[in-house]
Amino acid sequence: MKGSDGQVTSRVRRTLLPGGLRVVTEQLAGVRSASIGVWVGVGSRDEAPTLHGCSHFLEHLLFKGTRERTALDISVALDEVGGEFNAFTAKEYTCFHARVLDDDLPLAVDVLGDMITNSLMTVEDVDAEREVILDEIAMHDDDPDDVVHNLFALQAWGDSPLGRPIAGSHESIAGLTRDQIVRFHRKHYRPANMVVAVAGNLDHASVVRQVRKAFSRQGFLDRDEAPVRPRRAARARRVHPGTSATTKPFEQVNLVLGVGGLTRRDDRRFALGVLNTALGGGTSSRLFQEVRERRGLAYSIYSFASHHADAGLVGVSVGCLPGKVDDVLAVVRRELAKVAADGITAVELERGIGQLRGGLVLGLEDSGSRMSRLGKAELIHDELLTLDEVLARIEGVTLEEVRSLAAELFTQPEILAVVGP
Repeated sequence: MKGSDGQVTSRVRRTLLPGGLRVVTEQLAGVRSASIGVWVGVGSRDEAPTLHGCSHFLEHLLFKGTRERTALDISVALDEVGGEFNAFTAKEYTCFHARVLDDDLPLAVDVLGDMITNSLMTVEDVDAEREVILDEIAMHDDDPDDVVHNLFALQAWGDSPLGRPIAGSHESIAGLTRDQIVRFHRKHYRPANMVVAVAGNLDHASVVRQVRKAFSRQGFLDRDEAPVRPRRAARARRVHPGTSATTKPFEQVNLVLGVGGLTRRDDRRFALGVLNTALGGGTSSRLFQEVRERRGLAYSIYSFASHHADAGLVGVSVGCLPGKVDDVLAVVRRELAKVAADGITAVELERGIGQLRGGLVLGLEDSGSRMSRLGKAELIHDELLTLDEVLARIEGVTLEEVRSLAAELFTQPEILAVVGP
């Protein structure tokens, strides 16, 4: 069932449970699935150097078993109903999520609540999962794209929590103890620091009852400690321009060239979205057409923008043969200089707005995307713009806004990361 504008009709509701746990739901008509995410306000940038990688380690560890379920029980519970189940750690938050048939939502709520509040975290599980994470780090070290983006972040933010890899290093993971991880869990996994977001075919009151029951284990909701509020700079953090290079036995050279960007609260992020799309957001973009289609210098090239509470980056990522590096860099720098001087054209503006509108609406056609939007809005944005409000802001972007922003961003000193033979 869709509204008169062709969008899936929905209803958003919010309830505050004891201890400060927030439950936000979006009821979607005409779907038979439901997605749930438990969003925790802690990520890799909230770690001291001795705890580097602890958020990601903890994410892994909570799947290893509880007082009520073994690790196999947790896996079987969702597998046998055809559900999807996973988790991820970011710089500023961690999310545990599941997507199931609407009839199986109570099961998903119970499993996630059990994991979050009732995990055993035994010494044996810590030691076993340590080896898994070390393998994961080694896997990322073999991926050129991961290596160059980690190097880019390190150059931009230095040896700080923002600049370090989310998964940790071999040294930090090898040194983490069970006691450190348990204390980290106790400090950050508090009701007031968490959001349970659910979207799909659901009843809000029923979801609230299920969450209250599932998260009442071990007296979790009785904990009324205030959430740990990480320190964030009042103004956008400055980046460190310069070049970093690492030799790796890859076939290609991978490059990331960028500058400081915008924070996630900056109202100009909508103009940046249009600019990013025109610059390197698809096969019709300037960089793709100039670098790949016209000159054949690379197979893949794209631009990106990342946003944090007090920091941001804008950049271009490309992989090419070693003999083409100088030509690729020259073309990319020339295109960035052009857009800084002249902005984008009216045709590119309309195309960029159209791409963002279409991508946004199509991306919200499933319950998982809706759930993610709810969780992030409640946990890190402190506001939930309606779809119409977001579309209006995208459609309101002007050529002058894009030109002014491009001139400000792409005249900054550059950050360059290079990885290859």
